[in-house]
Amino acid sequence: MCSRIHKILLVALAAVLWASLDCKAQFKEEAFKQNYSDTGDTTPADSVQKIFSLKEYWGGITHKNEMRVNTSFEGSLLLVGGMQIYNRDYWKLPIIYTGIAAGIGGGLYFNNIGNKTASALCYAGAGLCYWGSLMDGTICHKPDDWPNPQKATIYSILVPGLGQIYNREMWKLPLYWGIMIGGGSYYFRFRQNYERFSAIYNSGDTTYIPAETAKYYKNIYRRYRDYALLVVFAGYVLQILDANVFAYMHNFEISDDISMDINPTILAPENVLAPGNAYAYQPAGVGLSLSFRF
Repeated sequence: MCSRIHKILLVALAAVLWASLDCKAQFKEEAFKQNYSDTGDTTPADSVQKIFSLKEYWGGITHKNEMRVNTSFEGSLLLVGGMQIYNRDYWKLPIIYTGIAAGIGGGLYFNNIGNKTASALCYAGAGLCYWGSLMDGTICHKPDDWPNPQKATIYSILVPGLGQIYNREMWKLPLYWGIMIGGGSYYFRFRQNYERFSAIYNSGDTTYIPAETAKYYKNIYRRYRDYALLVVFAGYVLQILDANVFAYMHNFEISDDISMDINPTILAPENVLAPGNAYAYQPAGVGLSLSFRF
């Protein structure tokens, strides 16, 4: 009995100390009223809701209206250099076009003479120039209302993890890079084993491994290879979504609009109000009450 009383007193003392800290969870009212579609640009409200607007894009590259960075990016996927035209960086266009044309031309030339390695490198150079035009256009796009969710998303599309760096959340990089690098390493390992057992099965050489065993391991490693590739893709998509969402929610700050209070309270037994109950004098308990104020 004495031990039980001591426990009740300890709980009551802890409740009083907890209440004296006046613990509150608070949120800023503006966070619930913010229009997350507003990018700070002066484009019409109806076009802000669209993924891509050809009218907005054409007006942007002709400098008749401002353009969202996502519209500029999407249009420049086909019209190479469109972002540089909108940013008035005309001097960059010859560099971009020359680099892409030289890469494609060199790739075709070396492919015709049978040099596959040089051809692949030339094509890679053309792709790098194309990628660089998109990255340059995104970086130079104005205005830059940091953090801009559209910019964060495009950064993550072009370079995995760059959106987190843009949002100043570098601590997330090991997580997403770990997922993608780990999945990639397993992909190459499983692919190597798949090709090995596939070659054994196709050759029909059963000197060391029976054909059925080679077929079994070939199918197993093919499945694991596909799973590893799926992990890489999932990590890539997750870091894009993360960059977009946390750029939107960056201004979610604290204030006194909504609060939560925790206070000590006396908990009466359920049967204490029952008339004629033999257990009507059961001692009450001590606990905590949780209240929200709106």
